[in-house]
Amino acid sequence: MTALFRWLNAPANWCGLLAATAVLTLKALGLLGSLGLLLAPVAYGTGLVVGALWWGWPSFKEPAFEALQFKDEGDAREAMGRALDGVRRLAEHNPGGRIPAPLAQRIVQLCAKLEGLLDQWERSKGQLSLQESFHARHIAIRYLPEALNTYLSIPTQFAKTKLLANGKTAQTTFEGVLGELEAKVEQLGDDLAGQDAQAFLAHSEFLKQKFGAKQP
Repeated sequence: MTALFRWLNAPANWCGLLAATAVLTLKALGLLGSLGLLLAPVAYGTGLVVGALWWGWPSFKEPAFEALQFKDEGDAREAMGRALDGVRRLAEHNPGGRIPAPLAQRIVQLCAKLEGLLDQWERSKGQLSLQESFHARHIAIRYLPEALNTYLSIPTQFAKTKLLANGKTAQTTFEGVLGELEAKVEQLGDDLAGQDAQAFLAHSEFLKQKFGAKQP
């Protein structure tokens, strides 16, 4: 069913269907007579070929896995955004079902948390240290994509069943890596939130001293 869906949803197939539909519409309007039914398959084939030349031929095969590679350059927000979008799309597409559904969902959620951290970072009155800024940027652009690339390079059955040198399977090891990244992102968010809370408290004390009721 998945292979059939890939064919039906291909742009070239839609191009062929639109061409055939146009011919059948003209026949329904009485403009083609009995030739309409004969021309419809020809129109579909022509549309399919034209669409294939433009978008590529439809395929029943699963697309090959393409490793995620991102450059850490330019605007940090844009670079991190591109990387997170690529990781999310790969996790949602899940080529060959090689990522267990709960694990894929954790990857998507981690991308959302990182995007939330970026938003928080932009709004925050606080600052991350140079080292923490480095970690935040590299989690999105390097650490998470590379961990996912490496995991997907391992055959599914091997990743689920074979123990590695650490005494765990590749799947369990990858789950641990995600846990470490999740914990770091949460810590970075807490650091910013703590600084903002402290700034809020200091401002509140200032207002209290300035406008609070004075003792007689």
